Amino acid sequence: MKQFYGTSLSSPLMLGTALYPSPAILADAFVKSGASVATVSVRREAAGDAAGDAFFQLIRKLGVHILPNTAGCHTASEAITTAQMARELFETDWIKLEVIGHADSLQPDPFQLVDAARTLCAEGFKVFPYMTEDLILADRLLDAGCDVLMPWGAPIGTGLGLVNLYGLRALRAAYPDVPMVIDAGLGVPSQAAQALEIGFDAILLNTAVAKAGNPAVMAEAFAKACEAGYLGRYADPMEPRDMAAPSTPVLGKAFLE
Repeated sequence: MKQFYGTSLSSPLMLGTALYPSPAILADAFVKSGASVATVSVRREAAGDAAGDAFFQLIRKLGVHILPNTAGCHTASEAITTAQMARELFETDWIKLEVIGHADSLQPDPFQLVDAARTLCAEGFKVFPYMTEDLILADRLLDAGCDVLMPWGAPIGTGLGLVNLYGLRALRAAYPDVPMVIDAGLGVPSQAAQALEIGFDAILLNTAVAKAGNPAVMAEAFAKACEAGYLGRYADPMEPRDMAAPSTPVLGKAFLE
């Protein structure tokens, strides 16, 4: 697996921490998932009240890497300020950079995203930018100093999977050495396996696990799907073909006239 800003992860699965019915269910889901990274909303925890402190201690006990995010930000300046708060609160330079530009689809604003990324990279942040599968946007983010890209599979919380396979494949092919995470839109484990099979290095999801009838079981299912997708990718899979090819050889078969 590729490194993320010099860090090797034990699992390609990253999990969000919102929407779970209880802290105990959240903790159980993380244990069953084997996830290597937990994303945490800065705005949720910045108040510093007793509940927020207890939540932070829970996440610490999970023993995973913490990836704060700037969820809910709509401008570069707002995201920059939130990221600076996150560095103090969580004591990490990692930041998942979200700058939302469209209220209904939660599509990121590419212009504000690049502006924020440029400033944060210059300040020493290790930026994980939430983006669309746009090649030009990818260029701009890499030029801004990002070493990781996080294209969406589909809009946040939809569960639609990899909506634009052509665009995602093109992005992966254009930057083969850049670590990439499919972030958002996955709903079932088979979609996670597909993302890893086509070359992505990790996946990040929240709603599909947190809102499942049994989050721990769904988390375990995603973990196994990630393993299957990762192994399938490196097993050198067969190429698709238009015509049928017999699996049983016909050499030596008797032909009767």
